[in-house]
Amino acid sequence: MSINNFSKVVIVAKDEWRYWLRSKLAMTVLAIGLVLTLASVIVTAITMMELSHTRHELQTSAEQSFVDQPDRHPHRMVHYGHYAFRAPSPLSTLDPGIDAYTGNSIFLEGHRQNSAMFADSRQGTALTKLGSLTPAFIVQTLAPLLLILIGYSTISRERESGTLLYLLSQGTSGATLIAGKGLALISVVGLILIPLTVSALFTLGSGEGLLAVASFVFGYALYLTVWVLLILLASSVFSKNSGSFTVLAFVWILLCIVMPRVASTTASTVIPSAGKIETDFAVKAELRKLGDGHNTNDPAFKQFKASLLKRYNVDSIDQLPVNFRGLVASESEERLTNVLNKFAEQRMQAELKQTQVSRYFGWVSPLVAIRSLSMIVVGTSLETHHRFLRETEQLRFDFVQGLNKIHVEKLNFQDDINRNTDSAATKKARVSAQNWQILQNFTFDIDEASVRILRSVPAFLQILLWFSVLLGSMKFVGKRLL
Repeated sequence: MSINNFSKVVIVAKDEWRYWLRSKLAMTVLAIGLVLTLASVIVTAITMMELSHTRHELQTSAEQSFVDQPDRHPHRMVHYGHYAFRAPSPLSTLDPGIDAYTGNSIFLEGHRQNSAMFADSRQGTALTKLGSLTPAFIVQTLAPLLLILIGYSTISRERESGTLLYLLSQGTSGATLIAGKGLALISVVGLILIPLTVSALFTLGSGEGLLAVASFVFGYALYLTVWVLLILLASSVFSKNSGSFTVLAFVWILLCIVMPRVASTTASTVIPSAGKIETDFAVKAELRKLGDGHNTNDPAFKQFKASLLKRYNVDSIDQLPVNFRGLVASESEERLTNVLNKFAEQRMQAELKQTQVSRYFGWVSPLVAIRSLSMIVVGTSLETHHRFLRETEQLRFDFVQGLNKIHVEKLNFQDDINRNTDSAATKKARVSAQNWQILQNFTFDIDEASVRILRSVPAFLQILLWFSVLLGSMKFVGKRLL
């Protein structure tokens, strides 16, 4: 573009801004958009910082509570359990993603895998859910509507008032006119993105990577630019403001309201998953085959018992140099964990496939694409939640097996089997509280920025396709603008 043409584009953009400044509707809509975005950024950031501080304190408290327990039987500590908390990622101040629905803490105990608890949306009322306006929701869903209200008449207004023919006859090309109107709308996008960008930059001080921040902001800028092109295209094609607004309102409802729900419904239909009751019955059926780890005489451990006697070259479990009950508990926990992990992986794979199906709808809805991109880059996507579940399960297994090892090595077998005969025997079947120093310091960190960016590439491509197709359409329309 030559300097002369660029100056014309700037003049057109300034003229559009003068029109908006005279329009109460445009200024009101712009003010509402800025206030909503700024307020949501501040409120969500404060909430996430409080959650992060609280969860760090709770994690430390849970670990301290565990090690402060008095002398006990090791298996009592297995059932006493332990908590693991997930602190929010730095960029989750802008997009909490699925964290509000999946839970942020897990109670870890022997013989079972518990699900994540204390999800914010599960605890909130219907009113609080409707009032949860996060920065991501505002920019993804409300910002396009605000842009439509401001810009639906950018070109059609000129045609309807009869000034379009005059502008074209004065040497202003259709492409220059559209570019100028587009520049004005892009500047509105810039204003909307200022609070988001500043807040994203602040997360650099919390350990977030510059690559992730840049990708996050660029993704949203590209997404809103897609809407700018859609608005310009509709306003250029239709001769009346009413026609342009009606079509744009319909497109917004279709792409931002209908398609995301169609995507989730299609995903659950195409990739059906077993219900909780069905899964629970299947798990219990598998666990019955493993035997009861609390019963050393269970037939399921007959072969295990024989292998131990052969390994230590003894004739009975009383002659073993270690506690047979502890060995059975350890063996039972390992078998049980393998079964539970198998079902957990099946469930997570089904959830991931459903998510991938829903993400395909990003090719037909830019909102689906930016929602996927945003959650992935921020670190609040399903993949991150699944990694949290896997890491906490490994933590659970390690601390339970650590207690079982204490049971095997620190407690005499005879004292163990006689522990319920009287109070003295009960006291004798306890081990020192010094043995509870087995917990690993648990801190969950999201994936590296490079991993998240690589995972978000398909969503970037979806938005780029929308941008390319609309830009090509605008060039075609600009040559035929009358």
